[in-house]
Amino acid sequence: MAVRPITITGEPVLHEIASPVTVFDDELRTLVADMFETMDEAPGVGLAGPQVGVALRVFVFSWADDEGESWRGVAINPELWQSPLTLNDLDDDDESEGCLSIPGERFPLRRADSVLLRAVDLEGEPYEIEAHGWLARIFQHEYDHLDGILYADRLEHPFSKAAAKAVRKNGWGGPGHTWTPGLDHPEG
Repeated sequence: MAVRPITITGEPVLHEIASPVTVFDDELRTLVADMFETMDEAPGVGLAGPQVGVALRVFVFSWADDEGESWRGVAINPELWQSPLTLNDLDDDDESEGCLSIPGERFPLRRADSVLLRAVDLEGEPYEIEAHGWLARIFQHEYDHLDGILYADRLEHPFSKAAAKAVRKNGWGGPGHTWTPGLDHPEG
């Protein structure tokens, strides 16, 4: 296992639709093990293939709620169904989200409160998880990465403007920017 560099916004692989996984072999197992190690070192709660420069439909996740229940796994070739979005005002604290590919920034973003994730595991075995709250948010965030969408792409004004300013300030927005958890500081 190894910690891999995390791509930063502007890297083309982050802004393209990832390809389905078709081969379940040792190379895929190594990728997934590296993704877990990278996510844990960052630290993060999710990490998608494109974030480590691999344009495949795979993401890993690890999260524990306040009651001590935890989820850790890999979603390969996932499908995601979500409940309708609520129309009440955004809560800057409860709905604040960040991304390892836009490191150091957090902005509020409306997400569905409930989702149904269907995917396969490393053995190609199908499973499904009905998720609510933060786990649902994690699944939506990582699934977006597989479709070439970063959370900043979904932000509303004035948060979209602030995110764009942060990207410019850090010199991101084009190819060639990465950071390695445990080695680099991602900002700037």
